[in-house]
Amino acid sequence: MINKATFPKISLSSWRNSFLLKLMREAEWLFSGDVVDIYQREFLALRDRLHAAEQESLKRSKELNLVLDEIKRAISEKQALRDINRTWSSLSDETKLKLWNITNKNVLHLPTIFHHLPHLLSKENSLQPAVHVGQGRTGVSIVMGIPSVKREVHSYLTDTLNSLISELTQQEKEDCVIVVLIAEKSSEHGKSQRRMRSIRPEWQRTSKPSGDWRHDSFGLHCLVKSNCCFIDIVASVVRSSISAPAEERFPKEIHSGLLEVISPSPHFYPDFSRLRESFGDPKERVRWRTKQNLDYCFLMMYAQSKGIYYVQLEDDIVAKPNYLSTMKNFALQQPSEEWMILEFSQLGFIGKMFKSLDLSLIVEFILMFYKDKPIDWLLDHILWVKVCNPEKDAKHCDRQKANLRIRFKPSLFQHVGTHSSLAGKIQKLKDKDFGKQALRKEHVNPPAEVSTSLKTYQHFTLEKAYLREDFFWAFTPAAGDFIRFRFFKPLRIERFFFRSGNIEHPEDKLFNTTVEVLPFDSLQSDKEALQEGRGTAFKYHRTSDGYIQIGTFLKGVAEGEVDPSFGPLEAIRLSIQTDSPVWIILSEIFIKKAE
Repeated sequence: MINKATFPKISLSSWRNSFLLKLMREAEWLFSGDVVDIYQREFLALRDRLHAAEQESLKRSKELNLVLDEIKRAISEKQALRDINRTWSSLSDETKLKLWNITNKNVLHLPTIFHHLPHLLSKENSLQPAVHVGQGRTGVSIVMGIPSVKREVHSYLTDTLNSLISELTQQEKEDCVIVVLIAEKSSEHGKSQRRMRSIRPEWQRTSKPSGDWRHDSFGLHCLVKSNCCFIDIVASVVRSSISAPAEERFPKEIHSGLLEVISPSPHFYPDFSRLRESFGDPKERVRWRTKQNLDYCFLMMYAQSKGIYYVQLEDDIVAKPNYLSTMKNFALQQPSEEWMILEFSQLGFIGKMFKSLDLSLIVEFILMFYKDKPIDWLLDHILWVKVCNPEKDAKHCDRQKANLRIRFKPSLFQHVGTHSSLAGKIQKLKDKDFGKQALRKEHVNPPAEVSTSLKTYQHFTLEKAYLREDFFWAFTPAAGDFIRFRFFKPLRIERFFFRSGNIEHPEDKLFNTTVEVLPFDSLQSDKEALQEGRGTAFKYHRTSDGYIQIGTFLKGVAEGEVDPSFGPLEAIRLSIQTDSPVWIILSEIFIKKAE
């Protein structure tokens, strides 16, 4: 067996040199003279070139090795970073915050919402709405925020939304958003969410195939029934196949983007059991006002990026006509941008407008003291901190604050609720600057004798309502009761409009009530209809006393046109078909004569 170790190691370079020298000796032996010199020089040049090529090859090899090492190191670092990110993402928010503080001892940090509400770090998505119904509209002029909570006696939310929406023009509806916050903190929230997820497939089978389950009618029904847990209502409505009356929903407003409803995560709220009593308020009231402050903060944070201005409202108010354009124009007409609050109601936190850019400051200030004082006091403190000089007197401070807090008169919103969201509290607050301009609208009605079987309340007579002097208010009606307008002479009527209820008593409406007309010559009107080939009178129900039913009340309003074939009318009558549980108000009467 040959031992390889016995052979000497010969490098490529030494072998090449020896080969060239041997070749040169042989050439020298074979040739002589100039030929030998020429070949010798060429061989030497070839040797030099080979040596240079070898050196260049070694250099490139080293460079390639360096590049390869860099690639390996980058791959290793990327894998390590991926492992770190995977580990970091698995940590809780509280652990992340602690690690950050430990490893960054020399780094300064601004306080965040987690410093004021550290419990938010314990639950994922604690700052995201648990429920969202709507289109997420942005880029509008005004965002209106309405917090709504469970009330033990009566919910005013439906009437509030009807008032706000009905007073908007189509152009205004496209330039604003109404955000309703269902601010319920239920211990059954988790169970309800699981139940909602379990019934969602059933809902999807009963809804439009292309619709988003968050945007359809089950969410709308929750708005009106907001005196229950939001999620529980979603479940109950889905189970009942959306059987709520149509007038209790807002599908057009939801799908157009005008109306949104959100509900905060139950983990957004801290433990209220540790609150201390202050200012003589019992624990329950301290808890109520503390939670209310957090509700306002959640709404403001959600609405901040949606529009230029934010208006805080409540869920038990009514609005004046043209309120939105009035607020927008008043804000745009301010001579200075120094203002911070524009007030469109003198009561509480109703009708308060802020610039969206200021909401961050306002939310941060409220969060610092949300456990200490109610919202109206905190707002006043913000103004005091900004402009008041401690060395000056109170009058000077009030003058300075008046530059930041500007009042619009008359008020655009009226408080109508009597049962507070605080259990057992009755509040009969009224804005004296609101006035009574919007309680009725004026129309010129033809001369007529008015009569009714209803019992009138105090001085609110039917005669005054017909003559535009006041509204008609009567005690609870029963089936068979009527309101009649008998013309002094037969008239051709073009159209009619009746509105029941008003902004201060929106619940006093006419339900299941028909509009009937009495033609002056019934036989003649039927004959004319037959001759014209229309048979109009026969399409309507005729009562035993000759009246023809041509309309009915829906959402407290009845309106329509009168077919010309009826000819001159002797009377118009409103007939109540069933007993009603509430009093009735007839706030608007408009009977237009044909030209």
